[in-house]
Amino acid sequence: MIPSRAFVHRVRRHFKAGVDGSLGWLAVGMLRTIRATNRKHMADFAASFMRTLGPRLKEHKIGRANLAAAFPEKSPAEIETILRGVWDNLGRVAAEFAHIDRLQVFAAHLATWELPALIAAKYRLETTVLYRQPNITAVSDAIIQIRKGSMGTLVPTSLDAPFKLLRVLEAGGHVAMIVDQHYVNGVDVTFFGRRCKANPFIARLARHVDCPIHGTRIIRLPDRHRFRVDLTEAIEPPRDADGKIDIEGTMQAITSVVEGWVREHPEQWLWVHRRWR
Repeated sequence: MIPSRAFVHRVRRHFKAGVDGSLGWLAVGMLRTIRATNRKHMADFAASFMRTLGPRLKEHKIGRANLAAAFPEKSPAEIETILRGVWDNLGRVAAEFAHIDRLQVFAAHLATWELPALIAAKYRLETTVLYRQPNITAVSDAIIQIRKGSMGTLVPTSLDAPFKLLRVLEAGGHVAMIVDQHYVNGVDVTFFGRRCKANPFIARLARHVDCPIHGTRIIRLPDRHRFRVDLTEAIEPPRDADGKIDIEGTMQAITSVVEGWVREHPEQWLWVHRRWR
């Protein structure tokens, strides 16, 4: 007897739920284990582990191709050195994330890319952060629990997210989001001499409210355990003939700022994701 499509669908759904539950249980257990260890020791271990594992992953080839295209003047040996730094940084990011709500902020010494929101909360700057919610519910809940109370208001990406963030800006609040990832329905920008898609959301919000746009970056310092945060002056957005903010031009201005940051510390950027497609 051939099973019906509905039956197959139910089996697949239950199987996926079981797999997601198991992965969530493992992820939550790992986060709890890491939180029980010394942050610096675990970060060093994770960095060493990823320097060994990373070059064996398919993402290493993606990173090599991205770096070779972005820095044609660099030798293969220099490219590999940068990639080792990328894997080192990713390992540290993973270990540090479990401790993110415990990190102390001293002047400009902070942590990984999750920390601009932590800075805002530390200095009582009311900020609403747009974030991508993990697909696995247990993992999402664990991450939110770690972030809760230390990163301001968290808004997951959804159909109503734009309206929520718009209301925040109209009320005089602050909004934060990551802008250097591929976005299928984005606008065209040039990044390291190549065209790619950028999410125009931040430019559209600024066009509607006409609010200033600032860039924030985290730099890992030479000792690998301390950080510095840099905040740009307000980025002047290009405007159209009517004086309104130009969406594509503004996203290009923002992307150019990010490119300048990456050129300074290429080993600290996520080269192993497919930014150009």
